Amino acid sequence: MRGEGSDDLSRDRVTEYRRTGVSAVFYSDITMTVSYTLEVADAKFGGFSKLLFRWRGSIYKLLYKESLVFCLMYSFFSVFYRFFLTEKQQLLFENVALYCDQFTNYIPMSFVLGFYVTLAFNRWWGQYTSFPLPDNLMMVVSGNVHGVDERGRLLRRTLMRYANLSSVLILRSISTRVRRRFPTLEQVVDAGFMTPLEHQQLDGLNSDFNKYWMPLTWFTNLASQARQEGRVRDDVALRLLMDELNNYRGKCSLLFHYDWISIPLVYTQVVTLAVYSFFGFCLIGRQFLNPEKGYKGHQLDLYVPVFTLLQFFFYAGWLKVGELIINPFGEDDDDFETNQLIDRNIQVSMLAVDDMYQNLPPTEKDKFWVERYLSVPYSTAAETLRPTFMGSTYDISFESGPAVSMPFVYKDECGDVDRKVKDVSLVRDRQLKASHLQTERGEGQFKVAVELIQANDNEQSSC
Repeated sequence: MRGEGSDDLSRDRVTEYRRTGVSAVFYSDITMTVSYTLEVADAKFGGFSKLLFRWRGSIYKLLYKESLVFCLMYSFFSVFYRFFLTEKQQLLFENVALYCDQFTNYIPMSFVLGFYVTLAFNRWWGQYTSFPLPDNLMMVVSGNVHGVDERGRLLRRTLMRYANLSSVLILRSISTRVRRRFPTLEQVVDAGFMTPLEHQQLDGLNSDFNKYWMPLTWFTNLASQARQEGRVRDDVALRLLMDELNNYRGKCSLLFHYDWISIPLVYTQVVTLAVYSFFGFCLIGRQFLNPEKGYKGHQLDLYVPVFTLLQFFFYAGWLKVGELIINPFGEDDDDFETNQLIDRNIQVSMLAVDDMYQNLPPTEKDKFWVERYLSVPYSTAAETLRPTFMGSTYDISFESGPAVSMPFVYKDECGDVDRKVKDVSLVRDRQLKASHLQTERGEGQFKVAVELIQANDNEQSSC
């Protein structure tokens, strides 16, 4: 849903993009990732309770169709058992129900689901941390590709455009949101990430594999030209550029491999079959049987299996969580906002290497220039948050007692190691020469010989 002023916001964003020289395609209706961080900033009574009433991104939205199907099927078997079976058929149904209820617990639901969702979550977080962000690269380009003239500006902007083009190409290959935004490379050209000539070169290269790496190769060649022209002033700066580019390329490659190599299909099938078979047997095994027949655990006829429905909600919801996070590059409510990241990356990278290049504020003395004690003020609302922690043992005091003398074994000028210094103060008066520290490991014993050279040069040797 679009709020007031959304049209003005979109126009401002397009105008800001055109200032950077890159035209972009914006959606008029954008679905953002669900965030509730501010609402749980402080732990309080019922802190998570208000989150239970959200619909977008909730477990209710994910699971309501499956829950409805389960309730309808349970109701069908219940009505069929109560009104359409003969007495003999009811007896057979009751025996089957008791059998199913007895052996459904043999399915290791908690173990299988828990391990699978943990594996999927680790994979989900790994994919997020592998997203190629140009921040480090744009800082290196801005600080090491010099020139305030048009050529220097062109080099910096082109280098960052190549980096962003590579991420767009890889995201087109793995994200349905980005593919919907850029269905063909012509849209990528129209958005300004690639020129028509670069498009021709990209299409003209014969390769059976994904060519997201081509713009990064252009980056390395252009950086080498900048070094030859003196725009990159030394080989150390060029090496820094290449190192950051390789880190960026590694993340693009890692995203591609995450998309290529999934969690083994057999494991996903095992988990799905475990959940579906468990609740398939529960449709019969958890039926309320005739209390008059005295079956164990069937003294009440409640019609609605409350705890079975809760169990379905938890276990099937657990499976849905794994289904949601196994591929975060789709169009679910909580999937990654890849289009927003593309918008952010191209904007900040162009600003960093162009508008902000050598655009420094004047250097002035800071507010605390003449103050010996630096104290940053607190607002009235934050006065109670002023830190006073000095260390967990800062205020602990102990009774002072006599000093404890410990013997030290050392090697004197004569090479004897039998002499012992029983007074610690004598050791402090000597100069420790660390160049002769020899440790020999025996059978559970350590022999340490430390050479102590007497500080007094006038002292005569007894040798």
